[in-house]
Amino acid sequence: MQRFQYKVVQVREGLMGGKLSDDKLERILNDEAADGWQLKAITAADVKGRLGPGGVEGLLVTFERPV
Repeated sequence: MQRFQYKVVQVREGLMGGKLSDDKLERILNDEAADGWQLKAITAADVKGRLGPGGVEGLLVTFERPV
């Protein structure tokens, strides 16, 4: 049975939220692929911001690769 490991990356634009850029997401996907990670899922989520108690709109990007 093949085993896998997983990695989750939070993606958001700026400290106070804002629109996610296509270029930023593409760069993350390509950087992780270069290290052998394959995209498993992209989920829209409120991710915690660095300022204040609330979250900001963003993405959770999940990658997998064989161990």
